[in-house]
Amino acid sequence: MDTFPPSVPAVTRPGLSSRDTDAYLARIGCARPERADAAALRELQLRHLLSVPFENLSIHLEEPLVLEEGRLLDKVVGARRGGFCYELNGAFAVLLRGLGFGVTLLQARVFGEGGRLGIPYDHMALRVETSDGSGPWLADVGFGDHSHHPLLLVERGEQDDPAGTFRIAEAADGDLDVIRDGKRQFRLDTRPRELPDFEAGAWWHRTSPLSHFTRSLVCSLLTDNGRVTLTGRKLVTTVAGERNERQLGSDEEVLAAYREHFGLELDRVPEVRSAAS
Repeated sequence: MDTFPPSVPAVTRPGLSSRDTDAYLARIGCARPERADAAALRELQLRHLLSVPFENLSIHLEEPLVLEEGRLLDKVVGARRGGFCYELNGAFAVLLRGLGFGVTLLQARVFGEGGRLGIPYDHMALRVETSDGSGPWLADVGFGDHSHHPLLLVERGEQDDPAGTFRIAEAADGDLDVIRDGKRQFRLDTRPRELPDFEAGAWWHRTSPLSHFTRSLVCSLLTDNGRVTLTGRKLVTTVAGERNERQLGSDEEVLAAYREHFGLELDRVPEVRSAAS
């Protein structure tokens, strides 16, 4: 499959018209902010996390992953799908710029087992400037289970968030480590990047047998009182800290779960496929 279904309306390119901005805001259930200030950024990030799932289903459905603004918007807004960091933060950056925020793309390397750093361009995050001069802020809607609110990039003390206690610490060569509850999450390179810079990282995550995205299925969404995650046929719901797991049976039950919990209308059940060579 080379494109999303032709019935899905394309979002205007380049950038966002007022109508397209309204469509994106409707997608995340958020009113148009009066100012591009810190309060608006906080609300936009939270609403995005509550509305657009973190998912890698395109890899296993053999759908394209094209790092072009219009294509990202077609998927997130037009097709009402989710994605992972390059897609979610790539699309979110377009929305924020259309609302008057200053946005810079940043690349990061994710800490894995044993504190080992992943590949360059392992993750995309956003540096955001607001009209009230309160930032710069680190905004991120593409890391899965992470901070609900933007983090102050220049703050070196603890920053409390519903997802835990975060801290941004100096690292080598001017980089910054983002730490959650004492555990390093990713190492941020503060130099500005452009969307095409992330193509190699996206290709690696989509094709490498070493990428966790090629080896597993994930679809996860923040909820008002916890989180819901579908990993293959295992549905995990967390409500007020209480975790419940349920194994789904038939394909119809799996497709219904995607529809009910994530708003995803799929025509077939995604299955883990072998990574491309």
